[in-house]
Amino acid sequence: MKIIGMIPSRLNSKRLPRKALTKICGMPLIAHVIHRAKLSTILDELYLVTDSEDIANVGKACNCKVIMTSPNHETGSDRLGEAVIDLDAEIIVNIQGDEALVRPEDINRSAKILMKKKDLEVSMLATNYTKKNNPSDIKVSLNSKNEIIHFSRSDISTQLNEASLKAYHLVSFRKNMLLKFCKLDQTEGEILESIEYMRLIENEYKIGCEIIDSSAISVDTPEDLRLVDEMMKEDSLFPLYKNNSFKA
Repeated sequence: MKIIGMIPSRLNSKRLPRKALTKICGMPLIAHVIHRAKLSTILDELYLVTDSEDIANVGKACNCKVIMTSPNHETGSDRLGEAVIDLDAEIIVNIQGDEALVRPEDINRSAKILMKKKDLEVSMLATNYTKKNNPSDIKVSLNSKNEIIHFSRSDISTQLNEASLKAYHLVSFRKNMLLKFCKLDQTEGEILESIEYMRLIENEYKIGCEIIDSSAISVDTPEDLRLVDEMMKEDSLFPLYKNNSFKA
């Protein structure tokens, strides 16, 4: 079973312009994601997937394979759909390009959900979450089978306690499902929430989920950037790659 990690990244992000190149502890955000993903023990290959030459140059400086794509994709998953067509793989792990604190063991966990459950075609991780009124974080609801049944940027009030669940953007697709996803039209809920995975929910596809402990934060806002920069200084993985040469 061949498992490929793919990091979609674009330069013109809406909430934090040029965030992929923004420095965290002196290194571009996207370089952190690449170096940390390379520590995964389950990936057979890793690719940076982008429409930006500037971002591609960072990938090359990090000794990461790069696939250039069209600039016209609506979502990261659609970008991967173009990149994966000619690749030999069974499982594709979408490692979001703004997950600067991603941990390699969590990349492994996302893929293993599909390895263990042959009836699932998509999987995602989630973490416990206690913030309120933060639309930059995507909240999820699960059914009794640990399958995601809803995503929202609003608070989800169906939980039985104070903690809700937040999506941790390590999303594994079987290759055929990723290609199928990219052929589906955007749905009303996807456009309303600006969450691409609503396309799966509204087309009645199952998304398996595992709840894990993680302090990883998607960098979407200047506040996220400041927080992740402080967290990175104390991070146990950063010393493993912080001295790697970087020229871009």
